[in-house]
Amino acid sequence: MSKLGTIRANSTWGQILEGQPQHVGIAILMTAGAISFLSCADDAPKLLGLTSAQWAATSIGLAVIHQVIVAFVFRLQLHRNLMNRLFGDSAMRVWAAIFMPLLIARPLTVFMAGWADPVAITTYRWAEIGLGLALLAPSVWALYSVIVYFTLPRALGGDHFRDTYVDMPMVNKGAFAFTGNAMYGLAFLGLWAIALLFGSWNALIVALFQQSYIWVHMYCTEAPDMRRIYSTDDA
Repeated sequence: MSKLGTIRANSTWGQILEGQPQHVGIAILMTAGAISFLSCADDAPKLLGLTSAQWAATSIGLAVIHQVIVAFVFRLQLHRNLMNRLFGDSAMRVWAAIFMPLLIARPLTVFMAGWADPVAITTYRWAEIGLGLALLAPSVWALYSVIVYFTLPRALGGDHFRDTYVDMPMVNKGAFAFTGNAMYGLAFLGLWAIALLFGSWNALIVALFQQSYIWVHMYCTEAPDMRRIYSTDDA
């Protein structure tokens, strides 16, 4: 039996729900905390009908929706083959159509929050711009490494869908030669870069939230999945 087939044959609801109560609790606390730090002046300017704080709150909300959907799909696909049962050979294309717009919305909404924000981080704009450019470089390198070496299908969770991805060797080229998780460790630095280049307080809060919250996904959802998928124990 294939690795994914073995996981599904031995699956329990305890395995499906592993880490998710923690995920929900941390998400609630982090969201409340991040929103409490946003600058929400009554006379704040608007961009496309929303203030910077509203764009920031939208960005936080979309990030939560994104990761909740990913947790739901990853677990039910890994343990119950949900997407393949619903969509057959088109399962990964359907998943990409759900996943990618939410992923693109992350930097886009941070950009909008930063653009609309009149509240500065500091008065040292050249230092902010210099640090922003410095953080942008590893982020772009990580994104390039994901697309060229890791590939988008694997980044979308291909190893939850097909054993061909499970059997692929670990990637050790580009940014992955220096860190095993270039996506979370380096690519998300681009959000900090956006905030610093705009000198935006609200965008900075969102960048902190998104970078922190992606690690919640890592430890509550992805790490248990990886442990199960790549374990040498088939029991």
